[in-house]
Amino acid sequence: MNAEELLTQAREALGARREYAEPYERNGVVVIPVSQVRGGGGGGTDHEGDGGGGFGLTARPSGAWVIRGDDVSWRPAVDPVRLLLGLELVAAAALVRRPRRRRPPVRARRIAALRHRRRRFVRH
Repeated sequence: MNAEELLTQAREALGARREYAEPYERNGVVVIPVSQVRGGGGGGTDHEGDGGGGFGLTARPSGAWVIRGDDVSWRPAVDPVRLLLGLELVAAAALVRRPRRRRPPVRARRIAALRHRRRRFVRH
């Protein structure tokens, strides 16, 4: 496969057909699913002229366009895994930033220890 064929396949793979699925209609409502498509590729040759290349795609749903008569609205897709990950990150940041109780200065601790010792030996 040469570089021209690889670019042609990449262009076809990243077209609008990958991002917008076929619309479907039910009960007078048209829904057009939408996804985020990302891709990358590369290729190269060696000193003998032998070469190769590759291409990869990833897609995840992002939402859908909903058409009811003259009203068009966007309905985002909710990914519960990403939502939970975000909440975990916020909770971890809150735990790390939790204020710690400050220890009193060394002199104050020594005075408190001396007072404690005196109370043990004082008889009433």
